[in-house]
Amino acid sequence: MPKTAYTVDLRTMDALSAADLYALLKMRVDVFVVEQACPYPELDGKDSAALHLRLIEGDALVASARLIEPQQSGDPVRIGRVVVSPDHRGRRLGDALMREAVSACDTTFPGVPIALSAQSHLHAFYTGFGFIVTSDEYLEDGIPHVDMLRPASPRSTDIS
Repeated sequence: MPKTAYTVDLRTMDALSAADLYALLKMRVDVFVVEQACPYPELDGKDSAALHLRLIEGDALVASARLIEPQQSGDPVRIGRVVVSPDHRGRRLGDALMREAVSACDTTFPGVPIALSAQSHLHAFYTGFGFIVTSDEYLEDGIPHVDMLRPASPRSTDIS
């Protein structure tokens, strides 16, 4: 299988053009609300304070994730809204997206653990990136989820 050529883009919502923001939100609504038949408040008020990681091929948005910085010392950075465009599935872009998301978290928030809320059927996928299940299964918007945590990377900025 040929290697996928994509550009990684990480920026705040304010730094996205209107067209880029529209494409990002449309992809998330198309997958999380329409495809998964799950009416829930996709626009939850957290996008303005988040970093948005996007994988782009040419002019096409192929995948994205949202990184939410820790709210206070000791809190993990959170990865959420992990999504691959339906038109670009089957190319292991989910793997690429998670590698880039973990790398962005480790670079932007060094020495900080990473948390996420995973749809239960995807917990093995996230385990492959160093995440461990930290909760019992629970329903979020009618879909089974588990909380997962990836310990802080050993590459810390602390130098003794």
